Amino acid sequence: MIARTTGAAIRGILVALVVLTPALYLPVSSTNGTEIVVFLAILAFFLTFAEYNSAFPSFIEFRDAPPVNRLRFVGLVTMVTFLTLICKNAYMPTSLTEVFYSVGLSIANIVDFPYSPVRLIVLILPSGASAPLTELVRISASVAYVAALATIAAFAYAVKLRGWPTGNGAFNVWTNLPLFDPTKGGDVVTRLQRDGRLNISIGVLLPFLIPALIKILTEYADPISLNNPQTLIWTMSAWAFLPASMIMRGMATLRIANLIVEKRRAYSTTESTQAA
Repeated sequence: MIARTTGAAIRGILVALVVLTPALYLPVSSTNGTEIVVFLAILAFFLTFAEYNSAFPSFIEFRDAPPVNRLRFVGLVTMVTFLTLICKNAYMPTSLTEVFYSVGLSIANIVDFPYSPVRLIVLILPSGASAPLTELVRISASVAYVAALATIAAFAYAVKLRGWPTGNGAFNVWTNLPLFDPTKGGDVVTRLQRDGRLNISIGVLLPFLIPALIKILTEYADPISLNNPQTLIWTMSAWAFLPASMIMRGMATLRIANLIVEKRRAYSTTESTQAA
């Protein structure tokens, strides 16, 4: 009980620190900005603590099947930290921020090519956007997208080469997939495979669809202002992290479906041998 409470508290503190990171290093755009950020950090802490301190899952998936959520967290921390230092270079440049900005610029020169998701993000900026803002958005989008790809690659390594989740003991579907009801009609394997393929497909398409949707919505509403560095950081992080998280979920559910198929096949073989 104590170990679970301590672990939940540590997780909550780490999540709260991620929420606070941009506000600690970058200027706040409004007088109420600090209070809002602190409130969100406290809310993130309590939600994370309540989820991991409870013996019964509610909405966080794969909480007992590392390293899924750990990789997600590391990927998000990498995005937020990297983008914070890049944005800080525009306000208070230091030797450290200049290094991160240079690395980000090198990444942008590689992944920013015609029809890439990064290029589409740049195209949503208004025609009157300044050159420094355009360059900052280009670099931020590139870094976030590469961090998302690295997170997906790390999980693919865990699945393909490390045999996730078999190394963590028995996989409890109820605990790790609280939003999935195995009794709700249809074969479990078919449903898991369908959900997995759907999540991967949507995750692959979202980095292309989100800029297009934003561009369409700007014709009917005021566009998102990326002049605020904190808005830029969270917008780019969400744009890259959400699709990556969906792809990882799709890979995980497909893996679970394959394990169930293998278990059924082994059970069928055992039954056939005993019958003979």
